[in-house]
Amino acid sequence: MTCWQTVMDYGLRSLGYGERLLPRSDFTLCQQVTLIGSGMIWNVYFGIIALVTGFVLATLLALGKASTNPFARKPAEWFIFVFRGSPLFIQFFFAYFLFLSLKQVAPWAEPLSSAWAGALVVLFLNTAAYSGEIFYGALGTVPKGDQEAAEAYGITGWTKFRRITWPTMLRLAWPAYTNEAIFLFHATTLVFFTGFPARQQKGDALYYANYFADKTFNPFVPYPILALYFIALTLVIIGVMGAVNRRLNRHLPQAPSRPRLLGQIMR
Repeated sequence: MTCWQTVMDYGLRSLGYGERLLPRSDFTLCQQVTLIGSGMIWNVYFGIIALVTGFVLATLLALGKASTNPFARKPAEWFIFVFRGSPLFIQFFFAYFLFLSLKQVAPWAEPLSSAWAGALVVLFLNTAAYSGEIFYGALGTVPKGDQEAAEAYGITGWTKFRRITWPTMLRLAWPAYTNEAIFLFHATTLVFFTGFPARQQKGDALYYANYFADKTFNPFVPYPILALYFIALTLVIIGVMGAVNRRLNRHLPQAPSRPRLLGQIMR
């Protein structure tokens, strides 16, 4: 079997398409690269959806924690405390058994016992808690002079928040939020090693890397492949978040670029 045929057979294996049976013997490097890469689809899915939805909840949590109203502040504080204070692995474990019990009394909750929905809820809540604390810290450092200047121009209420407070909060929080995004994508490797089962061997990248390590008794091939995939994914995240950061700071003076060494030598 050629490598291209392996890619055609196993490229979408994690989604249930292609060859149903996993390789049993004579494992090739192409098979390991293809199947682990196929599993990365789940990691990217979990990371993107949790990050986008968690961003909205994180903003609300930051505003709630900064509120002077105790009915808004206390729930936000406790939510952030609970999800930041408990290990993510334990959150997956308890959430699975909670959703499994809920399915017995509420048939509509059945999707929550599956990883694609239930694990996504856990990641969404977890990253919202961490991001909410990041946004809260940035919200407290928004220069008061900017807000006073806006009020002097008659910009108040929701307009002031949308045009002054919120963009400034994002600019201040974005470097730390970029780190949270990277950690979130790395945390997706925990999904299929907690209570949520991989049905019909439809697992993520770590699931397939662990499969090959168990079958070959050699972890020094699949795990470095997995690491390279996540390094590449991290570079993509840094690039995307960096582009957003430049967009947020486009009105600020940019630092002069360093002169190239070769150009200096040629002069």
